[in-house]
Amino acid sequence: MFSGVRATVRQETNTVSAEQKFVYDFTEGNKDLKDLLGGKGANLAEMTNLGLPVPPGFTITTEACKVYLETGDEPAQLRDEVSAHLAALEQQMGKKLGDSADPLLVSVRSGAKFSMPGMMDTVLNIGLSDASVSGLAAQAGNDRFAWDSYRRLIQMFGKTVLGVEGELFEDALEAAKTAKGTSDDLDLDAADLKAVVDTFKGIVRSHTGREFPQDPREQMDLAVHAVFDSWNSDRAKLYRRQERIPGDLATAVNICSMVFGNLGADSGTGVAFTRDPASGHQGVYGDYLQNAQGEDVVAGIRNTVQLADLEGLDKASYDQLMSIMATLEGHYRDLCDIEFTIERGKLWMLQTRIGKRTAAAAFRIAVQLVDQGVIDLDEALHRVTGSQLAQLMFPRFDESTKAERVAWGIAASPGAAVGKAVFDSYTAVKWSRSGEQVILVRRETNPDDLDGMIAAEGILTSRGGKTSHAAVVARGMGKTCVCGAEELEVDTKKRRFTTADGRVVEEGDLISIDGSTGRVYLGEVPVVPSPVVEYFEGTLHAGADEDGGLVQAVHRLMAHADVRRRLVVRANADNADDANRARRYGGQGIGLCRTEHMFLGEERRREVEHLILADNDKDREAALSVLMPLQKGDFVELFQAMDGLPVTVRLLDPPLHEFLPDITELSVRVALAEARKDPNENDLRLLQAVHKLHEQNPMLGLRGVRLGLVIPGLFAMQVRAIAEAAAERRQGGGDPRPEVMIPLVGTVQELEIVRDECEQVLAEVAAATGVALNIKLGTMIELPRAAVTAGQIAEAAEFFSFGTNDLTQTVWGFSRDDVEASFFTAYLEKGIFGVSPFETIDRDGVGALIKHAVREGRATRPDLKLGVCGEHGGDPDSVHFFHEAGLDYVSCSPFRIPVARLEAGRAAIETAGSDSR
Repeated sequence: MFSGVRATVRQETNTVSAEQKFVYDFTEGNKDLKDLLGGKGANLAEMTNLGLPVPPGFTITTEACKVYLETGDEPAQLRDEVSAHLAALEQQMGKKLGDSADPLLVSVRSGAKFSMPGMMDTVLNIGLSDASVSGLAAQAGNDRFAWDSYRRLIQMFGKTVLGVEGELFEDALEAAKTAKGTSDDLDLDAADLKAVVDTFKGIVRSHTGREFPQDPREQMDLAVHAVFDSWNSDRAKLYRRQERIPGDLATAVNICSMVFGNLGADSGTGVAFTRDPASGHQGVYGDYLQNAQGEDVVAGIRNTVQLADLEGLDKASYDQLMSIMATLEGHYRDLCDIEFTIERGKLWMLQTRIGKRTAAAAFRIAVQLVDQGVIDLDEALHRVTGSQLAQLMFPRFDESTKAERVAWGIAASPGAAVGKAVFDSYTAVKWSRSGEQVILVRRETNPDDLDGMIAAEGILTSRGGKTSHAAVVARGMGKTCVCGAEELEVDTKKRRFTTADGRVVEEGDLISIDGSTGRVYLGEVPVVPSPVVEYFEGTLHAGADEDGGLVQAVHRLMAHADVRRRLVVRANADNADDANRARRYGGQGIGLCRTEHMFLGEERRREVEHLILADNDKDREAALSVLMPLQKGDFVELFQAMDGLPVTVRLLDPPLHEFLPDITELSVRVALAEARKDPNENDLRLLQAVHKLHEQNPMLGLRGVRLGLVIPGLFAMQVRAIAEAAAERRQGGGDPRPEVMIPLVGTVQELEIVRDECEQVLAEVAAATGVALNIKLGTMIELPRAAVTAGQIAEAAEFFSFGTNDLTQTVWGFSRDDVEASFFTAYLEKGIFGVSPFETIDRDGVGALIKHAVREGRATRPDLKLGVCGEHGGDPDSVHFFHEAGLDYVSCSPFRIPVARLEAGRAAIETAGSDSR
């Protein structure tokens, strides 16, 4: 009956269909109606259905909130529906809302589909007023309790609904305690609290221009609207962005009859977990606070006791709570987070939900539940995520220590790194070689910084985002990185950075960066190592795990993911060290070898400069003849490391200017030399070449396949190096399986010309060596035109690899190096997209092109092999899309291989589950 309910909402009016239902009693819903009733309302209904002690109440649906947010007014019939359910609640409780003799009080609480703890609003004790507070005192036989509840209402209502600064109420309460000579709320008697109420009402009057509302229904209606509005509060929007919760879901509102934990020592409130949410271990976990209401536990105004201590305070309630906890965990088949109140020895359940947990707890609990026969391995794998696995793989700071945070940037590459701040690559390498741990600090990095990035423990930049150079390279190396720390003013010339509050960090000062949170600290923050990485590296056997079974849990779920997944997982690797690491981490080949990285380093850069400066065939061939054996040697090592597995080698892709000195630095050098009347002929030629190669938009200029077409012999040299290396390995008894990939193809004619050249070279090498070479030739699909004409391109390509970094850039018209720092924050805040399209694949745009290319390419060539080699290949959400799109493999940095393996298994399970439904 309820699952099909949807609101028909118009943007310009709050008119809805006559049959629309916006309010549900707790007895009407169930846990499967989270879209409609929110998580809190659905679970309150579920506990009611289970016969657990839940205070009666009702839920206003998320659909009502959507109407309110879209039109600025509640649905026309909502007031009547609320009135009907309120009347039923009053009849059930035998009390009237705000009645002067025996008032019914209610709470008004938010509740979205996905848990957003503390992000939206709650108001307790609705219904109290000057007229009803005495009645509550008389019924409870406790004047202090009644006035305490009233001051809580004014305080919460004033802050949440009326927008009064919360500190004003807190300061007034502190003043009352100071006047009493105490620091404990409980020492304030009824007279003290009555005076506090008068003060609070004065604060409301002076800061809002109105009296605190005395009409209980007005209180309730205003509180409902405040909860609706809180869906779009800054903190709620920020939380949704962080947790990737869609912004169009809205919140439900739960109106629940009040039960009171602040009636005395036989009352209290608490939070319980059926298992430890931090470690996953079974036991009694939670906190309890006597003589308090729910917000007191969260606010920390008094010290709580451990949940186990409740047994000594109220054994009957404790035993009942333990029984209910077992019931809920058995019913939900998972860790449950529970809120409860005890009112004069009577236990009430106020909320339950699937509990949030740490990454380590997620893996442990999933395997525990398998061993207990509660769930199977498929369900266990479904309950853990690649993001959680990534958290477990990087060193992390010890959260028990206090540290001084000085900036907060973009969490670009997870991990924890400590070192001395250095401001250039040369110093990073020099200090590192002398045994120093360093953090490379730059405004932004470029390829020339690679040596320093390798030498550093971590990278910190004041500019850039998650797909900036620093971020992409750092993730590929498994290096901790924080980008876009805009609070820092980095001065590389003076070798220092300045914090927002004016503190100066000089070169050599110790700093710590947290790539999992984006935080930057002064001094050294202790770190704890990751046993999960030791397991993947092979230095820690799963059976020898001493970390509470964590590694064993990871081992079992990874093994099941490998059994279930269809997608092959390869690595983006450019050298033998990365290839060997990829194999240890479960990689099944190389999906992207970037040959341009083989030209980095001072010696090889000089040889590339010679190639660029060559202005005749003789000089060009001479330069290529020097580079060819260097390339061949690299490939021999790579094929040896990946023996028996495919290695996809991308021919030279970036613009040639990236291999030349910076134009500004070179111009200064030439000018200074001329001023000394000592010109350097090589620098002059380099400067001429830099000017000649200068492009307004080099990423869309002379690069990729275009280089191979306009620089004679360049691609032929690379293909010859690949072929000769493969032949040498095969002659030595190896099993090399190289594949040649031509980048940035936009039309089949480009590919056909280069393919003919490649086939000629392969034939020559095969004839010269006597080794049969079966080397596939394919292309990257990274331009919209290539995706649209994939059927034509497949006639000349044996495989496609989607270069999703450039494809995203060209589909969106974004400059990847600029947009994240310049306006992505605004786009995220305005809801234009929920996550950067460079981080997670844009299914509607880029994804649609990929699906089209898959369909058209395989229509032309049914055995066309399809993969992806952009950064998205290791992104958990994107892996699921690539599985759905029918790709054969994903390729990512070695450190992301376990994440991709896990998510590939989860994607297969989810697809099988949806197919069975």
